[in-house]
Amino acid sequence: MNSKERFTATLAYRTPDRPPTKHYGTPEINRALLNHFGLSTHEELLLKVGDDFRRVEPRYIGPELRTFPDGSWEGLWGERYANWSFGGGTYPEAVYLPFAEVNDPAVFSLPPQAGESERGWRFPSPDWYDYSNVKADAQKLAGYVVCTGNAGVPDFMNGIARCRGVEKVLLDIGEENPAYLALMEQRFEFFYEMYRRVLTAAEGTIDVLCLGEDYGNQNGLMISPRKFDKLFAPKMKAFFDLAHRHGAKAMMHCCGSNRQLIPRFIELGLDILEVVQVDAAGMNINELHEHFYGQIAFCGSISVQNTLPFGTVEDVVREVELRKRLFAQGGMIIAATHDIQVGTPLVNIEAMYRAIGSLRE
Repeated sequence: MNSKERFTATLAYRTPDRPPTKHYGTPEINRALLNHFGLSTHEELLLKVGDDFRRVEPRYIGPELRTFPDGSWEGLWGERYANWSFGGGTYPEAVYLPFAEVNDPAVFSLPPQAGESERGWRFPSPDWYDYSNVKADAQKLAGYVVCTGNAGVPDFMNGIARCRGVEKVLLDIGEENPAYLALMEQRFEFFYEMYRRVLTAAEGTIDVLCLGEDYGNQNGLMISPRKFDKLFAPKMKAFFDLAHRHGAKAMMHCCGSNRQLIPRFIELGLDILEVVQVDAAGMNINELHEHFYGQIAFCGSISVQNTLPFGTVEDVVREVELRKRLFAQGGMIIAATHDIQVGTPLVNIEAMYRAIGSLRE
């Protein structure tokens, strides 16, 4: 089977030749793996570990995204990022939050005041992208599972928090702050229209629309099911329906303990739940299989918190083999539960892909 045939069989609950897999790694881990395997490029790494997925996106043709003298850089909404070290590597963190103090949505439409060149915020447009490359790029990837989108689409909580602040956004959701709701609607309209144009231009050559929203933390949900239904469910269903109208599957990245929401995800039409953080409360893979097998597929579930960084090779193989038994007739894309972190033994990563059956020897 090629990657697309393997994925199609898995989603249809027919036994594939091996489970599909998807590679998740920090830049530092990816560089270490390139050295470990004696490779030169990221594509060579994907081929080595047997990643079944490839991505296509439209070309950005919008206003220049600026880099500032302090080394920070600009995002689509005017927010700014800088790399922060965590010891063994770096992550980009938001360092300028343009919407942090706004509580009246009317402010977003006010013209600049005298002497102002800009207010520090802006709203991106789907017109900032050229979609003419999408179909040809997808056709070059025939045989792979062709994806578009990512965990930041629409990402109403994390995405807006990077422009407003995490604590502020959590309070916004509880209070249903009008400014937050306006930002949520703007973000929805931008991403929905952007990926409607992508899928239309692709003419059926895209297999998966990738989405993301983190509803859970280590111990439970960050918002109530009632709040999810009121604020988030209609918009997420619109994205799932968009994917289906264009012959694609909908895959949603959702970290943490989201066990309580999985029945609603199924009702709304989600096809694949990514990344299945098994160390979080209620996310045991045996229980998820017992309750949801045949209703929704899973992607991930090999722990980046415990098994991969702190387990033995035998522990890694045992976890992979468990999933191969549980999901022998499909329903599982075996992969890490998030980007594999610095300090993870490379032999454990290699063992995961070898046990999956995807590693090219």
